[in-house]
This record gives sequence, C-alpha cells and structure tokens, in this order.
Amino acid sequence: MKTTALTQKHIDLGAKMVPFAGYKMPVQYQGVTIEHLNVRNKVGVFDVSHMGEFFVEGSHALDLLQRVTSNDVSALVDGQIQYTCMPNLSGGIVDDLLVYRFNAEKYMLVVNASNIEKDWNWIQQFNTDNVYISNQSDYYSLLAVQGPKASQALQSLTSLNLSDLKYYTFALTNFCGFKEVIISATGYTGASGFEIYFPNHIAELIWESILESGKSYGIQPTGLAARDTLRIEMGFCLYGNDINDETSPLEAGLTWITKFNKNFNYSKELQLQKENGIKRKRVGFEILDRGIARKGYTILNENDEEIGFVTSGTMSPSLQKSIGMGYVNSEYAKSDTKLHILIRNKKLMAQVVKLPFYKS
Repeated sequence: MKTTALTQKHIDLGAKMVPFAGYKMPVQYQGVTIEHLNVRNKVGVFDVSHMGEFFVEGSHALDLLQRVTSNDVSALVDGQIQYTCMPNLSGGIVDDLLVYRFNAEKYMLVVNASNIEKDWNWIQQFNTDNVYISNQSDYYSLLAVQGPKASQALQSLTSLNLSDLKYYTFALTNFCGFKEVIISATGYTGASGFEIYFPNHIAELIWESILESGKSYGIQPTGLAARDTLRIEMGFCLYGNDINDETSPLEAGLTWITKFNKNFNYSKELQLQKENGIKRKRVGFEILDRGIARKGYTILNENDEEIGFVTSGTMSPSLQKSIGMGYVNSEYAKSDTKLHILIRNKKLMAQVVKLPFYKS
C-alpha cells in the first residue's frame, strides 16, 4: 500500500484511512456531510497526491498527444488546461485526464491514480517519434483547495493574484516561499478553487501553511468520500465507475471533449457512432422512494424490463435527495422519464433528470 507525503498528518488529525487506488488515503475526518457542506459554503483542502503526473516534451509532443487524446490539444495556448480522454482501439476509454500546456514543446498530463501504469504503457506504444516522457507521479504532491472562499484562504501565501487566474488556466509561481509551484484554477467538486502541485519534500510545510492561512475562512481537511459526493452532485464521471474500457466518450456524454477535426485513436469509428446514433447513454436520475442506488444495481423500465445499470449513487448532502448516474438504453434517456432501480429485490421509483444535479 503506497502512502502520500502527508499520510502521517492525516492520521494525526484522526482521519479514517482506507485503501484507494493502491494508496492509503483519508476517506473522512469529521464526517462526509460536514466536509461536503463546508466545501460548498466555505473551503476545504483535499490531499489528492495519489494522482499521476507525466511530463511530455519535445518537438513531436503535440503530435503524440493529438494521437492519443480525444480533445484538440492544438487549441491550447501557454498556461491553459484541457479536460480530455484517451480512447482505446475498441471505442472505450483508457482514462480521462487533464492536459497542461507549458509551451509548444512541454505538457503535463494529470492521470488517475489507478491508471498510472496503464496510461504510461498505453501512451508509450504510440510514441514512435521518441518524444521524451517522464513519470513524475512519485515525486509530486497535489492539494485541491476547493470552495467559494478558496482564493481568500490562499491569497496570503502567494504574490499571484488568484482572482485573476481564470478557470482551466494555471501559473508557475511562488507559493509559501517556494518558487515554481504549479497553481491551477481546476478541481472536481463544482466549487471554485485551485489545485496546487509541488515536490513531496515541502508537502508538510505547505499543508500546515494552507490550514493556517485558511483558518479564518473556515478551511477544513476534507476526505475522498466528500470529494465523491461533490462530484456526483455535478454529474462528473469517476473512472472505474461511470467510464471505463467498455464505455465510449459519446455514450458517457463526453462528446464535448471528442473533436473530429483531427485524427486520433478510433476517431473514425467514433464519428460513425455519432452519425448513426448511440444505443445507450449516461444519465442522471433522482430516486423518488426511500433508498440509495449503488454501482452495479439494475435499472428497469416501467414494464420491469432491464434497460441499464447504475454507475454512481449517493444521498446528496446539498440537495437532501437520493441521486445517481447510470447507463440506459437511449430511448429512456430523456428528462422526466420514469425508471425503477432494483435494490435488493425491491423496485424503487426514479426519474431521469438533467445534469448537473447541483446548480450553484
């Protein structure tokens, strides 16, 4: 079981530690609902150092990224970030990831912790022009500071005007007295905020500094359980649940990151899929009866015919409703369509709702 540079800090704070993607990670400190609502209303800090970081460099770096990712990397300018995915050769998704452009010949990829080795091997098999790729995952720590008061909580630690950093852009800047820390206006909670990348050896100092600077703004350490409930409220995909090697980007509702103005792995087949129509779609649903949907539960139509399956579900702390996502046959994907979720041989009434569930 791997650990992050901050594992002992979490233990000292009384966090409940659990295995996640091969790492020992804090799932909660005070409780999921408390931590979730604090991020929605104030600010929370997550240790997400388990995420992977690859640096892709050289004159053919862009060509390689255009080949392996679905979004159009050529549209990026220096300091911009792009959400994208890597399609496999059968229409599924190898991983979803972020691409950071430092300059025309240097990029950083941020990949899911459970897929670090898989992604590395996948990209390398298409690296025919000897692009220099380095896996820096074990050397970087990553903190996500999320919530409406995130910029106020962090501003005293940097000379960068955080309110000027636009969504999905980043800067190399000074932070806590250290040079060239990466600060990006990103996150996976639907709350405004930042993600901060830095070497492991300064992790404890930065963690303590953030907690101190954010104290008057109500900052709290926040675990992965609240990160999950926050992303479900926004309808964001979690790899391994809502997307995987068998789900296509179009089925997953990721058409907006699938650009057909370039050639990429499986692009021609995906374009045909788009033109011909898809047989199933990822949808959001609200359960109208008492109960919570979990991954793998069966979705039925009103005639008790199996039409899909649940991929994520929770009781929303913000909305006080039971919500979830899953794949259904396309004819059942319209808003307000009535469904049944089969939970332990009991059918619960549900209806399709438009994503995101939570609207700030």
